[in-house]
Amino acid sequence: MASQDWFDKDFYAILGVAQDADAAEIKKTYRKLARQWHPDSKPGDTVAEQKFKDIGEAYAVLSDPEQRKQYDAVRAMSRGGARFTAGAGGPGAAGGAGGFEDVFAQMFGGGGGGGRQNVHFSTAGGESINLEDLLGGFAGAGAPGGRGGQGPMGFGAPRGPRPGRDVEARTTLTFRQAATGDTVTLGTPEGGRITTRIPAGVKDGQKIRLRGKGRPGDAGGPAGDLLLTVRVEPHPVFGRDGNNLTVDLPVTFAEAALGATVSVPTLDGRPVKVKVAAGTPSGRVLRVKGRGIETKHGTGDLLAKVQIVVPQRLSDAAKEAVEALRADEAGFDPRAEVFARAGAD
Repeated sequence: MASQDWFDKDFYAILGVAQDADAAEIKKTYRKLARQWHPDSKPGDTVAEQKFKDIGEAYAVLSDPEQRKQYDAVRAMSRGGARFTAGAGGPGAAGGAGGFEDVFAQMFGGGGGGGRQNVHFSTAGGESINLEDLLGGFAGAGAPGGRGGQGPMGFGAPRGPRPGRDVEARTTLTFRQAATGDTVTLGTPEGGRITTRIPAGVKDGQKIRLRGKGRPGDAGGPAGDLLLTVRVEPHPVFGRDGNNLTVDLPVTFAEAALGATVSVPTLDGRPVKVKVAAGTPSGRVLRVKGRGIETKHGTGDLLAKVQIVVPQRLSDAAKEAVEALRADEAGFDPRAEVFARAGAD
């Protein structure tokens, strides 16, 4: 960013926060304003588009502790709130506070005076900052001791290529999108668009680094990265265990007791048949190989967990059959082993 922008623009006013606002408040306010002024919600509104860009520009500076520190210092100078002190022998040492022009004359060899000196100023909080280092940070100071070509404000050597900053973003995918992979389009703080491919098998809360999709670099430097956090919505039927898909499989009492072959749903919509062995208990897991989530590192399985469905109503014939079964099992206590183990040390 050009230094003149920092003199001219009040980023705190743009975001509507106090100068002493903490990072959490700045982030919360930015997100609220970004949603309010996003071009997608106001198509064709050039005022909203510019507002969105200004908000993104302000947040980019105030969310970075080092840039915010430098910005506060520059703004303090523009308001006359900085106190300048020069090295011994400079105008400030003579008792009168040198003006802004005098300071620059000393630093860059202009005006009367002689040698270049280190100049410091203090912010309202009393923190001393080297003005030459500060200006070098955003105006293009060269290597230590160098006095190369002119920078944006007419002083300092141009800075070499500097990588752009990383940017964080979030997106929400359906369970199916996350499992199979999908292409998504994201908005940027500047109002632009980024289209990227989300790989198959991404998990809820996973961070994906998109190389070169962050802020552009300075002086031909490489762009930063986009750190994308993915939220995955739950599925009404399927769950996930690593790359395995899980599903509860309802089975009737008769199917579990006598055995049966039943259909199991899959994520791709093509059901598969599984064999339920006679005497299968509720909770047993039946594995279907290769019907889980497919990733570049391998494919998981489908895990169907048997859930025996107890009938809510019985016909007279069914009731008689169940009563006959109960009579046949007289004397068998399925809880006996549980009680025996419960009393063990």
